[in-house]
Amino acid sequence: MNNTLAIQNAAQSEVKPLVRVRRVSKYFGDFRALNEVSLDIPAGSVTCIVGPSGSGKSTLLRCLNQLEKINAGAIAIDGELLGFRLQGDALHELTDAEIARQRLNTGMVFQRFNLFGHLTALENIIEGPVTVLRQPRKQAIEIGEALLARVGLSAKRNSYPIELSGGQQQRVAIARALAMKPKLMLFDEPTSALDPELVGEVLTVMRELAGSGMTMIVVTHEMGFAREVGNEVIFMDHGEIIERGLPRAVLDNPTNARARDFVNAVIK
Repeated sequence: MNNTLAIQNAAQSEVKPLVRVRRVSKYFGDFRALNEVSLDIPAGSVTCIVGPSGSGKSTLLRCLNQLEKINAGAIAIDGELLGFRLQGDALHELTDAEIARQRLNTGMVFQRFNLFGHLTALENIIEGPVTVLRQPRKQAIEIGEALLARVGLSAKRNSYPIELSGGQQQRVAIARALAMKPKLMLFDEPTSALDPELVGEVLTVMRELAGSGMTMIVVTHEMGFAREVGNEVIFMDHGEIIERGLPRAVLDNPTNARARDFVNAVIK
């Protein structure tokens, strides 16, 4: 990482959005997954990222959650630089333990549900708070039961993942992420692995979450959700942000030709 100015700009500002991304690039060998991406995400907002497969959407989320190391640029969440400590003009890479602590600020919901098959719905939710946050088990259970109620699954507290539908498993995954009390929720196409009739129940939970003021970044092909819930829509292609703005502007009248072709193909 050699962009000191980008790092300083990400870490220091008079007005700090919750998420600040400055000139972030990510390479996999010779493949450029992200090319100098910059954006700010205000606290309490819902940002929907759309675009074709391979455009860098999921890679950006994985960099925000530090599942991937960026090759250049900088990311800060709530004013804290991710992955590095800046002392004067010198950068010091954080330890794995320090990165794990930073990662607690973000909850991530994947396409696949990634639940522990040997644990019940409630046990899946309380596992992180008990083992990572050292939360008393009784308190974790109370919070876990409240979260199950929030996602409409109180009756499934003792059910194992194999006994749940895909939509129910994804709702448990959302509750599990919320149990860690993140500042930011990341959703990587959370409905793409679901049968069409199960999509609505997951989007309903996400709408409620957005309404509660949670800061959310959502990679999605659900254009109706982006239009209804998003504060901003970002269109990515070839690792770059090529259009962004209010949902109706980007989805109804995109100015970029590539974005216009994509939207016309997806929204029929």
